[in-house]
Amino acid sequence: MTPVSSEAAVRRATPSALGLAPSFGFGDRLGVATPGHLAALREAGGPIRGIFAQQSIREMTRTQRSPEEVMRAAASVLRDANFDDPWSADADHLKTPEDIRSTAAAGFVFFTLDPSDEVDQQADGYDAATLAAKFAEVRDSAPWFADYSGRVIRMVAGTITLDETTLMRAAVKYGRAIQRAIDLSRAVETEAKRLRQPFEIELSVDETAEPTTPAEHFIIADQLQQAGVRIVSLAPRFVGEFEKGIDYRGDVAELEQQLRLHAEIAAELGPYKLSLHSGSDKLSMYSQLAQITRGRFHVKTAGTSYLEAIRVAARQDERFFREIIDFSRMHYDRDKATYHVSARVEDAPSPDEVLDVAVLERIYLDQWSVTPHGKGFTEPGRQILHCTFGSVLTDPRLGPMLSDLLATHLDTYTELLRDHFQRHLRALQWS
Repeated sequence: MTPVSSEAAVRRATPSALGLAPSFGFGDRLGVATPGHLAALREAGGPIRGIFAQQSIREMTRTQRSPEEVMRAAASVLRDANFDDPWSADADHLKTPEDIRSTAAAGFVFFTLDPSDEVDQQADGYDAATLAAKFAEVRDSAPWFADYSGRVIRMVAGTITLDETTLMRAAVKYGRAIQRAIDLSRAVETEAKRLRQPFEIELSVDETAEPTTPAEHFIIADQLQQAGVRIVSLAPRFVGEFEKGIDYRGDVAELEQQLRLHAEIAAELGPYKLSLHSGSDKLSMYSQLAQITRGRFHVKTAGTSYLEAIRVAARQDERFFREIIDFSRMHYDRDKATYHVSARVEDAPSPDEVLDVAVLERIYLDQWSVTPHGKGFTEPGRQILHCTFGSVLTDPRLGPMLSDLLATHLDTYTELLRDHFQRHLRALQWS
């Protein structure tokens, strides 16, 4: 790479809007993963842009880090490395104007809005009578109901029929969430204008119990468009299971069909990118996402970088690795409350039952795979470690020990991350 001037390096160490370029979010919960993330992106080459500073308010709370700390950890590495490509910073899962203000002040320019608190998680299961009663309660939140009634939207990938039941269910499920998203978007616009900095908005409706249907996606996107809200990406809840820390579970053929409809809606009502949240290690579906969207995608990862940090412990300090597992097993049932996971502590062996540390590493960090039918499966150990990152990192003894270990073996951690994310980035290539 051609050296750049000091002035240019400083300029490039500031996040910017990436537009419709394919992008990949490298979550860093420890503040030392950016060298590995950068190494993977540089080696991969190609058009994918990096979002290096990425953390949700929930993660910042659990790791006791401020937005400024998250930003500095990424920007300082990029500046020192003379990284001259555009990159971005994602303030993830924002739910309040206060969250928007604090992250904007720290320099974040990509704002992921999360109105999931206003989503009715049970809407898909309501019978006709219950649905009608629920609709009466939220009718004022869906003034668009009559405008869509009876519409049939014919698309290349399929037909979307907006009949009364479909519209009522969409209103109950997302009516209040749409209005919340619009309100949060206004807060982003106001704050960015005040700070005179660029901004991009992503809408996340993925943290729900049931999939976002193409009809619901269409209504959400169309309402945002009518409200003058321009999004750069939208994260639906896709069909199948998107559990944390493991590969995709579901019917890949069904997913492909739904992806085609979602991608066509994004092209027609945007254009904007389709965003895959809980993207850590969903390698079995990356190719479909990249090919169907023709590179108009965003993928978000976080916990997978933390797990590679634990792998450093497995290879450099066996006793400490075993202690982390014991500690995580004790805290898992509490910490998993805000995550969609199926692992149970009793289904994973305790460290004292496994004498060979290499075997223990595979059980807790490697035991995920893909069947010929595209269904992922895993041993529960990986999810146990994934969900308990906050407890480990904020423990007054374990947290500093892990930080010291990574500082001592930063080259090892960087190399593990480079290898790990090469698999991700290679799987996201398209032709």
